[in-house]
Amino acid sequence: MKKKGKAFSIVYITICFLFFYIPIVVTMFFSFNSSKSLTKFSGFSLKWYEELISSNSIMEAVYVSVTVAIFATIAATILGTLTAIGLSKNRKIIKDLVLNINNIPIMNPDIVTAIGLMILFSSIKMEKGYLTMLLAHIAFCTPYVITSVYPKVRNLDPNLANAAMDLGATPFQALTKVILPMLKEGIYAGILLSFTMSFDDFVISYFVTGNGVQNISIIVYNMTKRTNPTINALSTLVILVIIITLILVNTVPALVKRRSKRKMDKSLNN
Repeated sequence: MKKKGKAFSIVYITICFLFFYIPIVVTMFFSFNSSKSLTKFSGFSLKWYEELISSNSIMEAVYVSVTVAIFATIAATILGTLTAIGLSKNRKIIKDLVLNINNIPIMNPDIVTAIGLMILFSSIKMEKGYLTMLLAHIAFCTPYVITSVYPKVRNLDPNLANAAMDLGATPFQALTKVILPMLKEGIYAGILLSFTMSFDDFVISYFVTGNGVQNISIIVYNMTKRTNPTINALSTLVILVIIITLILVNTVPALVKRRSKRKMDKSLNN
């Protein structure tokens, strides 16, 4: 019975992986197709990548997506981390209230958040464009950072900051040299989540943008209205960026930790 259960689990997981990844592989494969067909491969060609690079509208959309994702991630990480640290110093009733309010944007459907932000920007008569998109992305990314960092803050010794200041550190030094290094895993998770959510967002961006400002998701949506194999090339590049980011996120901290361990071992040996 155990062998049958194990075999069923392997088959089930394999089917799930194939269901998730076959469309991605097919998209990447047809990005090198020489014809416009999305079902028949006519020959190897890089012409869709050439069209992608030569298209001003697509390059502008890539610029908007990348810059908005970077700025939104930086702002959301700072706001979310400071909020999580601040919550640890408050009463339980305030913590519970703020955390419950923080969960609302996460649990809300994107369309509801999008309409709410659109009405907000319209009511204060803010011209829709790059700035409104950036503010919207900061707004929906910050709760994910708080959710990632706060569990790490709860596990910290509450006397660490006081001990550091007793030893001569300023409050800023206690924050940057003692508290933040111990929260780095949660902060890294928040950064990765924020960047991915911002870079991938369509619904909220679609409702809060204007004046011809488009990110990758919006321009891909507009391109689906007609057969355009450039979508495959653009999707392939986005997939590669995500894969490279995941590799860096998983390998760089391990390499840094290994290097610091070697330095520590050398210092102990000397």
